[in-house]
Amino acid sequence: MEDLMAKRCIWMNCGTALGLLLAAALIGGLAANPSWGKELRQELVEQSMVEQVLRKGVLRVGMSTFVPWAMHDKQGNLIGFEIDVARRLAKDMGVKVEFVPTKWSGIIPGLLTGKFDIIIGGMGILPERNKKVNFTIPYDSSGMSIVAHQQVAAGFASLEDLNKEEVTVVARLGTTAAEAARKHLPKARVLLFDDESQAIQELLNGKAHAFISSRPTPAHLAARHPGKLFLPFPEPFTREPIGFALRKGDVDSLNFLNNWILLAEADGWLKERRDYWFGGTSWEDLLK
Repeated sequence: MEDLMAKRCIWMNCGTALGLLLAAALIGGLAANPSWGKELRQELVEQSMVEQVLRKGVLRVGMSTFVPWAMHDKQGNLIGFEIDVARRLAKDMGVKVEFVPTKWSGIIPGLLTGKFDIIIGGMGILPERNKKVNFTIPYDSSGMSIVAHQQVAAGFASLEDLNKEEVTVVARLGTTAAEAARKHLPKARVLLFDDESQAIQELLNGKAHAFISSRPTPAHLAARHPGKLFLPFPEPFTREPIGFALRKGDVDSLNFLNNWILLAEADGWLKERRDYWFGGTSWEDLLK
């Protein structure tokens, strides 16, 4: 046993020494050839998303329609909180914006394969997502809320009422709402849809007891269908920060976007946009 421990110590010491030697060699190489470091920094800058967008003159934004984050008005134009944010970001960068509508379940793969430059779509910052993409600091926060069918879910007033095998809950595929449903309602039957409107229609048709989505969507649905839908409890049952998502390894772009968010928050613009889109429903006139 003592021999085995001694061998392990030798290997550990050798590994540590080897790591130090490699680090020293790298530092020594950079010191002896400062052009290496300069070329490496220049290459990283040129490969950054921000630099490429500035060269192309277009910011391609991955998004998915999601009321009131991104939707079409009666003229067919995209409007919503995320649309405003993306347009303001592109304007401040001095480039045009190109929206790339994508199914939510495929939006991270779309970013990773280069179909667009960034995701600005109300994406919650989650550890599982963070394994695949980098997130900026939050520019918004959200939480999951529930709207229920008045007849099918009569008397429901808590998560416990929904967490039963005979209860059917609907949500959008690939969203944090779907994850929240599985986590907080493990006994319920959870049906997922690619399009949120399909899930809402399932609820309106009385084929589901409840629909889970980010606030304020459930409250808006209850107000829009007062004779059919209601809020079992008014407050969100989860909280989550929202950030831009971009490909890993791009520290320059992450720094730029974080600073942009800080400035947009400091001058009150983000709060003003949040108040407009989430604090009222006057924007609904644009949809009719």
